Amino acid sequence: MAKIYSHSRISSFEQCPLKFKFRYIDKIRLEITQTIETHLGRTVHDTLEWLYTQVQKAKVPTIDEIITHYTQKWEENYNPEIPIIKKEFTVKDYFNKGVEFIINYYTKHQPFDDNTLETEKKIMIDLDDKGEYKIIGFIDRLSHDIEKDEYEIHDYKTANNLPMQEQVDNDRQLALYAIAIKESVGEEKKVCLTWHYLAHNKKICSNRTNEQLKQLKKDTLNKIKEIESATVFPHNKSILCNWCEYKKDVCPVWNNIVEDKETKQEELDIW
Repeated sequence: MAKIYSHSRISSFEQCPLKFKFRYIDKIRLEITQTIETHLGRTVHDTLEWLYTQVQKAKVPTIDEIITHYTQKWEENYNPEIPIIKKEFTVKDYFNKGVEFIINYYTKHQPFDDNTLETEKKIMIDLDDKGEYKIIGFIDRLSHDIEKDEYEIHDYKTANNLPMQEQVDNDRQLALYAIAIKESVGEEKKVCLTWHYLAHNKKICSNRTNEQLKQLKKDTLNKIKEIESATVFPHNKSILCNWCEYKKDVCPVWNNIVEDKETKQEELDIW
């Protein structure tokens, strides 16, 4: 049977091996796993997916219709037990931030005529010739620029951080998705990786050569084998621990987090 990994599963190990062990080896599942940030992100993603689904039906919703959809989804999925780590913000602050994201995106991209093909497109690629290791993922949105004959993979980000170009040029997730698209439409086709940083109302693009994508498959497979060969799973204390679902009741080191100036700056970059 093939071993199926995701970018988030690999990233979990890179972020904190102990967290990886709790989630994927010990399979500890907690009742509350969301944070207010993930609730915001999922609601915004759902709203933009609904927008482009309507566009594909030849109907462009009004901004009021989109905000109504966003509000309904927020209320449907909101759990009062969801923790708010940054105490200087309220639930209303996060809700309003999402409204701002959507209004800015709508204003900038209407009438949404970039030939969207699919939303939440599932992809699966083989990392090895035998198909023993696979990567699964979901593309937020896939479009096709007919004039350029270029496919575009779109990803929405609701966090506050804005990476440098060098960082996105080394991003693994969308590059893996590009491999799947090229396997479907042809290796010679151009695929543009596009991130929408909604907190900044900014779009950042990146491209990969076929050689880079081939190397990425090798590197990703090597990382997975490194994970599988691990026998110790050390903790990695950082500001991200504040958003970890295992911090309070499971992780033995959660109350030893050291806050310093560097940590506080990381916190500012997260939301």
